[in-house]
Amino acid sequence: MVEIILPHDIQERIHGVLLGAGSCEVGGIIMGKHVGLNRFCIVDISIQKKIGVFASFVRGVSEAILELKRFFKKTRREYRRFNYLGEWHSHPSFSTKPSAKDLDTMFELVEDSKVGANFAVLLIVRLAENTEIECSTSVFWPDGTFEPAKLLIPA
Repeated sequence: MVEIILPHDIQERIHGVLLGAGSCEVGGIIMGKHVGLNRFCIVDISIQKKIGVFASFVRGVSEAILELKRFFKKTRREYRRFNYLGEWHSHPSFSTKPSAKDLDTMFELVEDSKVGANFAVLLIVRLAENTEIECSTSVFWPDGTFEPAKLLIPA
């Protein structure tokens, strides 16, 4: 099982964005560090400037590419340790379970030879009634399968 570490600073950024977006979906890309066998730590996320609407969010490709270029420069292009992990977005009014559209989008990503991903992570977030973050994390594989990932929250 793939394990994803979600550090407190990233949680705080997501929390602030969720509060600001209200009932509109928001998201971006996830960049991470390989820290062990099937274990990755989220080290940065992008936050797309244009938020979505009540029940949809479309990631801007050019904005994502610029964020990745910045990240790769910052990490000295150490692609084996630091790389694109996947996508994140909110479901402010719905379950954090991936929708049919989410599944289609993620499979398109991992099956696209131009992307060249061995897998992709999807993190879906929302604010619970107590304003705590609720999350689901899934890993998508190029063979057309996906599975839950174990989300680790440092103490």
